Amino acid sequence: MVDVDVLIAGAGPVGLTAAAELCRREISCRVVDRLPGRLPYARAVGVQPRTLEIWDRMGMIREAMEAAVPMRGQLTYVNGEERARIDLDLPPEIPYRFAALPQYETERLLEDLLRRWGGHVGRGTELVSFEQDLGEVRAVLRAPSGGREEVTARYLLGCDGAHSAVRKGLGLSFEGGALPEEYMLGDVEVDWDLPAGYGVRSTHVVDGRTDDLLVCIPLPGDRRYRMSMRTPPELSGAGAAGADGVAHGLSGEKGPLPGIEHIQAVLDRLSPRPTTASSLRWSSVFRISHRIVDRYGAGRVFLAGDAAHIHPPTGAQGMNTGIQDAFNLAWKLAAAVRGHAGPRLLESYDAERRPVGEEVVARTLRHARTGVGGEAEAPATLLLREAQLLLGYRDSPVVGPGGGARDGPAPGDRAPDCGGLLYALGAFPVRLFTLLRERDHTLLLYADDEDRAAAFDEIASLARHAGHGMLNSCAVLGSGVRAPALRIPAVHDGAGEFRRVYGARGGEAFLVRPDGHLGLRTAPADGPELSAHLAVLLGT
Repeated sequence: MVDVDVLIAGAGPVGLTAAAELCRREISCRVVDRLPGRLPYARAVGVQPRTLEIWDRMGMIREAMEAAVPMRGQLTYVNGEERARIDLDLPPEIPYRFAALPQYETERLLEDLLRRWGGHVGRGTELVSFEQDLGEVRAVLRAPSGGREEVTARYLLGCDGAHSAVRKGLGLSFEGGALPEEYMLGDVEVDWDLPAGYGVRSTHVVDGRTDDLLVCIPLPGDRRYRMSMRTPPELSGAGAAGADGVAHGLSGEKGPLPGIEHIQAVLDRLSPRPTTASSLRWSSVFRISHRIVDRYGAGRVFLAGDAAHIHPPTGAQGMNTGIQDAFNLAWKLAAAVRGHAGPRLLESYDAERRPVGEEVVARTLRHARTGVGGEAEAPATLLLREAQLLLGYRDSPVVGPGGGARDGPAPGDRAPDCGGLLYALGAFPVRLFTLLRERDHTLLLYADDEDRAAAFDEIASLARHAGHGMLNSCAVLGSGVRAPALRIPAVHDGAGEFRRVYGARGGEAFLVRPDGHLGLRTAPADGPELSAHLAVLLGT
């Protein structure tokens, strides 16, 4: 007998994302974290548009939109002169923009969501060791009192950061290196008149070499920023490597902490406007490493977030990549716990997410050394990549074939949003993402005439049976198509946006996975491809 379906070590944004999604699917889940409470530090601040899309699917988008502030762009200065102004303007079909939100607020929102689904975090509880066999994982936990507890789980998920005990327990390699510089962070207010919502990057360059650096990211509040800068000699060493040799993360309470005077000294040298810093909320010294694990799991144990990949914070990729790790894995673990995972479903976690981790580590390291502007690709493409909207899984073992040259997304791509969809009872249009919110697999069946639409109930019934009930269906009816008496939900593509964005043809089916990626597109919808795909995906 197992005590819990999934044991999660680590209650940062990554672990909380996995826990909330598992609990929403009624999978028993226990989350433990060695810290007694959330840390009050604005560590990871940038929230990418793709993460906001994930929070939309999780049912947390309203809370996030109310707590975060817009990240409108970046002002760049070199030796006191403005060199570039980057405006983070995305195409209008992208539903969300770049945002800034302190990590402790992100964790609060996710923990509230976890509680909404009946879960909670076991604070002050540390994973000490574990062992596994073909049927279960047996873990030893150290309780806040110091006593030990043995827990048996079907699966273990390590979201316990750069110094992960789960990764060490698996004996996996964590290859890479560390940047030589030390940095300090501070959460302060300033009185300059720079435009709100813009980050600031100011450098001093001599003979092509940067010898001084100031990076400011806006936070909620009046002219409040999280600032990072080189560490002065008197604070050097406070961010030294941990006992495992991985030099990454905050110094915590080790060694002297930066004071307001240290931050002011850098502002005096590099601020584009004369300004005074005040209201220091917290500060720390930190080191940066770039490493990636050789595989994202072994047997019944998996890694996500910083436990699997660490890299420079350039472009705010780390936390967002970890959240996507967790979201990708959670629905697959839920299917496995229910006994409905295809033979390669859990293997696909490493196949899909490790290439993403490799690309992010390489790109952020390159940007840390040469700057974002040094990329060869077009600025619009670069912006979409930084927003994490171009990540896909076309080579995944659990997505359908590409289906030849067609307009719209291919299997493995992010399923894009579109508007202009009308319910029969609705007086206003809705977005596709509204239909997908808090759903698992969703089969979108497109019809451009009534005869095709009339067959959709039978197709949906067969698909739901083949998907073990873990599949919803919705008919999307082309403009001018009269709605037949369907048992499944139906919307009209009144403005033709769905047909245009997806390149949809009459009688075509689109299977959208729980993580918002397209798993399959096939025509005709009642062909054998859908059943074959569900057999690979969910073991039907």
